[in-house]
Amino acid sequence: MNPPAPRFRSGAGRLCLDLVRTLRHRGTPAETEELTDEAALTAWIAHCAPRTVATGTQPAPADHVATARQLREAVHTLLTCARTGTPADCPPAARTLLNDLAAANPPAPQLDSRGHLHRTAPDPIAATLTLIARDALDLATSNLIPRLRICEGHDCQALFLDLSRPGTRRWCSMGTCGNRAKKQALRDRAAR
Repeated sequence: MNPPAPRFRSGAGRLCLDLVRTLRHRGTPAETEELTDEAALTAWIAHCAPRTVATGTQPAPADHVATARQLREAVHTLLTCARTGTPADCPPAARTLLNDLAAANPPAPQLDSRGHLHRTAPDPIAATLTLIARDALDLATSNLIPRLRICEGHDCQALFLDLSRPGTRRWCSMGTCGNRAKKQALRDRAAR
């Protein structure tokens, strides 16, 4: 019996941030890798990324998981540099990886006879990684960087884009970290 597919978190505000969240609890003892293999990466893309279908019969390279993990770390590095200084502070290796992936071909939009939009690519995983690299470069150089936050939830460390009107969002998700924090605050008040 196969274990259930991991429940991926989305909703960070940008596709590149959703990829960064695949390393849960970054830098804590509870750190958890969600991109464990090709099946997990494919499931993440199906859950979080624009639906892209393969064209042609060329098999996908076997190193997609390693590339996705390297991209995730490069995105995290770039966005951390952009938050705390400038995107120019991003180390050359991370910048090169992002630039190389962003230069590849993204999925091509195709409108079918029913008016539905599909995206096609010979290698949909590689094409999706291209979209993510482009999204990260765009975000790091945008005026949205002051709205990039780190979740205040206990041991969460997830990055998210605060698009709330007042710009005071504290948690990656009210349904998880926000709810836990509010329950803990209630318990703390009751214990006094």
